[in-house]
Amino acid sequence: MITQLVYSKRRKQPRVGGNKLYRMLKADFQIMDIKIGRDKFFELLRREGLLIKRNKAYHRTTDSNHRFKIYKNLIDGVMASRSDEIWVSDITYLRIIDAFLYLALITDLCSRKIIGADISESLGIEGSIRALEQAMRGKKSLQGAIHHSDRGIQYCSKIYTELLTSKGMQISMSEKGNPYENAVAERVNGILKEEFLLSEIFTSKEEAIKSTKEAIKTYNTERLHMSIDYKTPDEKYKENKVA
Repeated sequence: MITQLVYSKRRKQPRVGGNKLYRMLKADFQIMDIKIGRDKFFELLRREGLLIKRNKAYHRTTDSNHRFKIYKNLIDGVMASRSDEIWVSDITYLRIIDAFLYLALITDLCSRKIIGADISESLGIEGSIRALEQAMRGKKSLQGAIHHSDRGIQYCSKIYTELLTSKGMQISMSEKGNPYENAVAERVNGILKEEFLLSEIFTSKEEAIKSTKEAIKTYNTERLHMSIDYKTPDEKYKENKVA
């Protein structure tokens, strides 16, 4: 019975870890009068081969050797206290049979909600622009908000920075070669790859787009985050949104 409950949750979140699974299933355990502690739950996962092994993969998506202006890090030691106060951006890759696709993401730092996303066939600035425009859509005011990224050419380009400043946003960038200064964006990439199987090789661009849309929707509306008190990003974003 417990393994069936685990499988039911992993249909949408195929690589969700044991801690979150236990929290997600507590209500089901109570309804079914199943009494099992966390340690016993992990023993069951281990016995049934249901513990998750982390994958490691790397493909370069950042080109910081360019002529554009570099901005200083404005979020070092800063905690976001509301939605749309700080956005973090990054680009990761998806694999199809004979090529790579590139996924540009913008995440709200306070809630961990993905608010902008675009898949393109190249590392040109177009995909990052489309993701940014999606994140900006419907926002009444972004005056004073911070956009943080690495030093990639996409984020330093004139068209991208002008779009940010036209909305009154501040521009922040991590130090060269220091991924820890954009850790949340990197972590979101990792979650999508590891837990939602976006590290798989897709048969076509259409399949990759469909899988990514489904993954982002489930990530935003169903995945619990320890860093935001085991709420979903969507819940946290709405809770901390300024009217």
